[in-house]
Amino acid sequence: MFKLVYGTPGFEKGMRALYDRPAFPPEAERAAAEIIAGVRERGDAALVEYAEKFDRANLTPEEFVLPLSEAKKIAAKLPAADKKAIRQALAQVQTFARLTKPRNWMAGIRPGVRAGEKFTPMERVGVYIPGGTAPLVSTVIHTAGIARAAGVKEIVAITPPGNTHPAVMYAMLQAGVTEICRLGGVYGVAALALGTQTLRKVEKICGPGNAYVTAAKKLLYGEVGIDLVAGPSEILIVADHTANPVFVAADLLSQAEHGSGLEQAVLVSTDAALIPAVEKEIMRQRETLKRQATIDKVLANGVFLIEVPDRQTAADIAGNYAPEHLEIHAEHPEELARNIKAAGAIFLGQWTPEPIGDFCAGASHVLPTAGSAKKFNGLETVSFFRRTSLVKYTEAALKREAEIAARFGAMEMLDAHGRAGTIRFEEI
Repeated sequence: MFKLVYGTPGFEKGMRALYDRPAFPPEAERAAAEIIAGVRERGDAALVEYAEKFDRANLTPEEFVLPLSEAKKIAAKLPAADKKAIRQALAQVQTFARLTKPRNWMAGIRPGVRAGEKFTPMERVGVYIPGGTAPLVSTVIHTAGIARAAGVKEIVAITPPGNTHPAVMYAMLQAGVTEICRLGGVYGVAALALGTQTLRKVEKICGPGNAYVTAAKKLLYGEVGIDLVAGPSEILIVADHTANPVFVAADLLSQAEHGSGLEQAVLVSTDAALIPAVEKEIMRQRETLKRQATIDKVLANGVFLIEVPDRQTAADIAGNYAPEHLEIHAEHPEELARNIKAAGAIFLGQWTPEPIGDFCAGASHVLPTAGSAKKFNGLETVSFFRRTSLVKYTEAALKREAEIAARFGAMEMLDAHGRAGTIRFEEI
């Protein structure tokens, strides 16, 4: 764990190291580019090779897609209580998604001129569901569930061949997944972005992944739509003297257990006494957790405990860091949140732990990391729509504005552009 105190020697250097975190290392991009090239050139043959190399799965092209009937058999093994929790979380996430669904509109903006927007759901999207050390059931809900609420007809889940946990299968079926591709990592993402002999392309790929998946999405952007470039998970907590160190420590540890060892957990506190109390509580709670090896990597390299003099400084640091997850354990949290310029999601008050957002609060947990909250939004319902602008002029309105278009055509040396308006009022 690293301790930084505002205004002391080394503080600025420590903060620069904290701010300048990459979404993925350069070697991940190089490896991803090589795999993408293989899929582009050799299609199904490359997928067979990569499935065996990276996931130790011997698949034929006919086996790339898991039949939904097989998924139903696997899902049937899930206990009833777990099924109920999935259905409730899905309902809550989809309620939020429907509330944020974009609406078509048309309005008169000047005499004789009407303009607006039309939103059309995408037809075929891919959602990446990581495998790894944990069955990320909630990611199914926060990607496929939102796509279904948006009205997407074909939802293709991309997931490593061995990721057949009953809870994952049940969530996929409940969320409206129409196709399950047993292809992991970079080669799975590339398969749906580029298409192969047996797999059809998708229009957009959404969902979190490791550094290699993130690099692949960046490289494939343009050939397929993507949601955002997201790296390892992170949390920043702003806390004052009212904060409970037990709660703060628990929430910091919730991100430290994710799996890559590259996660970050940051505390920014206006109360000097809180920092040692949280540090002590982190070590106590660590002993009670199962994923200690992963947590220890983050404790060594990714936990920062920062003392600051006042709330505004805390807000400035939080906004400059632009965390994926921001919790505020302080008096008047809404007021403080208004002063924070960037964050993927903000959790207000000590009774709103970040994991409640991961699972069932409502908004998607697919959020920008590595400071990219300054440039990207998290996954949202509108992410699954195409937006089209609409414009309609009357004859009188065009006559009034045709000369403007003509002047722009002249300035830009595009006379055909200008004539398109004026010719309608000439004697022909």
